[in-house]
Amino acid sequence: MPLESLDQLAPHVEEAVRISREHVAEGGIPFSGIVVRDGRVLGTGFNRVAEDNDPTAHAEVVALREATRKAGRFGVAGATLIASGEPCALCYMAALYFNVDHIVYAADRQTAAAYGFDYAGSYSIFSSDPTTWRLKVTHAPVEGHEVPFQEFLTRHRAGLR
Repeated sequence: MPLESLDQLAPHVEEAVRISREHVAEGGIPFSGIVVRDGRVLGTGFNRVAEDNDPTAHAEVVALREATRKAGRFGVAGATLIASGEPCALCYMAALYFNVDHIVYAADRQTAAAYGFDYAGSYSIFSSDPTTWRLKVTHAPVEGHEVPFQEFLTRHRAGLR
């Protein structure tokens, strides 16, 4: 499936900026996302971290979640994620997990930082092992820890859900 051209996506980028402005006018922060595939909008969202008390409710993640509610678990594969601001590490990873093929953003990370949203440091997480992060990580294998995986594999091979 061919990716949409920038000319085709420009109206959606403009819409992301409009949504972002609307959210700011309502007291929110200036991040929004739109998921598009084959010229059709599958989902939209704005940053809902404060509204939902959910640190993962970034605009792009909210839009991706809405898109999968509408298009199904695999319905976002091959889509384009449009963001009013360049995605942070969390959102880039979410896009990978949702099988997005293309990310387009209006404001880059330097522009966001100039207005108080400096998340450029989040990108370094891609190059480090989670066991080296500032949180404590402990591997605690208990007896039977592989059983759920074995059972899943058995069901999957049998064609069961």
